Amino acid sequence: MGDVTNEPDPRLLGTYLNDHLAGAGAGVDLASRIARVHQGTPAGPALAHVAAEIARDRTALLQIMKDLGVPRRRTKALLGRLAEKVGRLKLNNRLLRRSPMSSVVELETLWLGVNGKSRLWRSLGAVAAGDNGLSPQLLDHLLDRARQQADDLEDLRMQAVEEVFGALSHRM
Repeated sequence: MGDVTNEPDPRLLGTYLNDHLAGAGAGVDLASRIARVHQGTPAGPALAHVAAEIARDRTALLQIMKDLGVPRRRTKALLGRLAEKVGRLKLNNRLLRRSPMSSVVELETLWLGVNGKSRLWRSLGAVAAGDNGLSPQLLDHLLDRARQQADDLEDLRMQAVEEVFGALSHRM
């Protein structure tokens, strides 16, 4: 695939990890906000748990980057978090308050991010085969956790879909 060279460019892994770190920062912000909005609701505890795990996963990524000697690109991380905040400005038929549809869209976005994160852990699992100090067991654990997060988010998303569109979907 793509350009084939004899020697891999070590900078590419750094770029890849920093891209995921930017996404992880945005994911932490989004997950925390969703959990805060749903505090005191039936979905609140599950969302708080997922948000805490997503924050732990970002910390794990930072440690992996440190272990591999990959420097953080703070500008990229800042842009990721800024993108999450700009994403809040979507048109949702409400000007000053949250649309009921916001939870559906935000949970879909978070689900996409978690699935991207699981691809990261799989990719790093392949890199770990090169005996560079990465722990295959840790990466397997992180991958399993990401899969569980995706399942949990999908359950929560479907609950939100039923709450928002349920009565309408039965009439269609």
